Amino acid sequence: MRYQISHITTYRYSQPVILYPQVVRLRPRSDGNQTLQSFSLQVTPEPMNQSQVLDLDGNSTIKVWFKPEPAESLIVQVLAQVETYQTDPFNYLLEPWALSLPIDYPASLLGQLQPYLVAQFPGYTAAIDPVAIQLAQEIAQQAEGNSALFLTLLNQRIYENCKQLIRETGDPFPPGVTWSNQAGSCRDLAVLFVEVCRAIGLAARFVTGYNEGDPDSHEFHLHAWAEVYLPGAGWRGFDPTQGLAVTDRHVALVASASYRYAGPISGSFNRAGGARSEMSYQLVIQGINP
Repeated sequence: MRYQISHITTYRYSQPVILYPQVVRLRPRSDGNQTLQSFSLQVTPEPMNQSQVLDLDGNSTIKVWFKPEPAESLIVQVLAQVETYQTDPFNYLLEPWALSLPIDYPASLLGQLQPYLVAQFPGYTAAIDPVAIQLAQEIAQQAEGNSALFLTLLNQRIYENCKQLIRETGDPFPPGVTWSNQAGSCRDLAVLFVEVCRAIGLAARFVTGYNEGDPDSHEFHLHAWAEVYLPGAGWRGFDPTQGLAVTDRHVALVASASYRYAGPISGSFNRAGGARSEMSYQLVIQGINP
């Protein structure tokens, strides 16, 4: 599939503020599943300078900084054209030792995967959420230890039991809260999926990006899902909001062990005088015929 994406994010401030440096994570990645064919970024007010930054997770991000002059708004406009290729998300061959749970990772690989195996809310709880542990054990038993089936059943369990909410701002809820409420935004469901995977010893990470969605709808939102590292197959995407494996209908922006480093735009401003911000956006995703 080929997509043309227009994404405009606007922050308006209750009074003029001084903008601090901002990190923009809206550049679609280029890898074996998708190719970024064109990309442009326009920021208002015009930055004093900007730099390309390859972050710790290998994401291509852009840092912009400004003259210390009062600004009433910040507008970030992205235009991108991306071609995606993942038509069959199950076209892989697992390593024999990764077919069953728990996966016994070789020591060298386990060291590399460690950030993707620990709890996501260290300030909230010192270990994996007990709710995630219980859910992982239930599904692992249902899957009879089959690692691929476990992921399919987990994806379906969250999709069938959790109502999707539109929640434009704010951090994801802790996994136990989302599962107890049986509802959440796409990022809440993605965090829950990741935590349950980690509870059973599967390395997983949080992804932000775009999804084509309902072709009859003209309303688009930034999306979030999970990727799981499967030995022999690499990182594979799962979208619990839709109950589907990730295909060429998804366009990935960034992925990280923590949702904190996958937000589309992060930065701050001088809040002297109690200034507040209000965010709005316009997003259009258009399929292009080859």
